[in-house]
Amino acid sequence: MATTLEQAADLVLDPAAQDLLFRQARSATEFTDDPVSEAQLRAVYGLVKFGPTALNQQPLRVIAVRSREARDRLLRHLNERNRRKTAGAPLTLILAADIDFHERLPQVFSHAPGLRDVLAADREGRVTQARFNATLQIGYFIIGVRAAGLAAGPMIGFDAAALDRDFFPGGSLESLLVMNVGHPLAKRYARLPRLRYEDVVDAV
Repeated sequence: MATTLEQAADLVLDPAAQDLLFRQARSATEFTDDPVSEAQLRAVYGLVKFGPTALNQQPLRVIAVRSREARDRLLRHLNERNRRKTAGAPLTLILAADIDFHERLPQVFSHAPGLRDVLAADREGRVTQARFNATLQIGYFIIGVRAAGLAAGPMIGFDAAALDRDFFPGGSLESLLVMNVGHPLAKRYARLPRLRYEDVVDAV
């Protein structure tokens, strides 16, 4: 505990906020019935949109699955375990990468006006960039969900190709993650161990 407190003192962020965002936060698999409002989701995005991406490209696209019809469609594409989790979640998001992010570069990266045309001819390169930077944004998004006093339950167990055909028939979006969001029920097991600083960081 002393080590944790010493580390907390070396950070500018308030220790209570550190706990909210990291130390006490857990990925959620079960939620209360309390809804997640549109205002809460807007507040999360309003915070996390400032996270950096290469070329400020911001390729993450978020589909909030709120209607019963859309949820039923989504459930068909999840594996059985994730289907059970999602059926009881107050809100489920489909997090996708926009392969055609280059179309917005004149708006968000205006000081390089020719970049849109360069990337237009390189779909393979755009796919790589879109997936990487959207995944980076998903990390920000999870922290933003926690900042709203909610919990996130990210899932990769789904048929991405089938989901994309169903929800993104235009072909410009590729799903990366399905994520449940809500007020979490208490965990039934202890947090899994994390690697030590010495296991991860080397100096050269």
